[in-house]
Amino acid sequence: MLSPSEVKVVLEGALLTATSPLTIAEMRKLFDEEVGADTIRRLLDEMRDEWKLRAVELVNLASGWRFQTRPTFQHFLDRLNPEKPPRYSRAVMETLAIIVYRQPVTRGDIEEIRGVTVSSEVIKKLEDRSWIDVVGHRDVPGRPALYATTKTFLDDLGLRTLQELPALDEIIQTLEIETHPTPQAQSEPTTGQTEIIADEHVVAEEDAESPGSDEASPPEGAEASAA
Repeated sequence: MLSPSEVKVVLEGALLTATSPLTIAEMRKLFDEEVGADTIRRLLDEMRDEWKLRAVELVNLASGWRFQTRPTFQHFLDRLNPEKPPRYSRAVMETLAIIVYRQPVTRGDIEEIRGVTVSSEVIKKLEDRSWIDVVGHRDVPGRPALYATTKTFLDDLGLRTLQELPALDEIIQTLEIETHPTPQAQSEPTTGQTEIIADEHVVAEEDAESPGSDEASPPEGAEASAA
């Protein structure tokens, strides 16, 4: 039978090489003998404390546990990967903000708040990024799809629940979010950083909406919806 310290080593190895967050249930599968969920949680908490003074931290996200680079060290790693992060249009960011703080919402709800038609490509870009998904249909004529955010969205922001999100006015004012995608390396903990910037001058062709939509100001009344 493995000792707690040996179990911790196995957990550490699995987390450092995983390409996506691991749940408690998945980590229990690592062991032949029964290792309780409470024991694993306790050991994970100990590991989190042991790594707190290092450049890499162990975090508990919406879809599980993972190692990631601390944000304060990210600018050093950016020197190894100088590629500019993806940029998203103002239309995409405003649509995402409305979904985040009013979910579940229909496309019609979004258009009513923004005051402009929402392009199918804007919705598709968020779906392709796995940040939003259809979670049902409103029981009205036409049964429009209801959109909500996903666990991937929370994972990319380094969050566990929506309650940890900043206030809506902060997103509307800055329209900038730094995310920490899942590390891609198999043998050592690394993390990229995706910078999402609403820039009315950087609008990809697939994000184009009706004329003038990208010059639209932040959705009026959106702040009140977050209350």
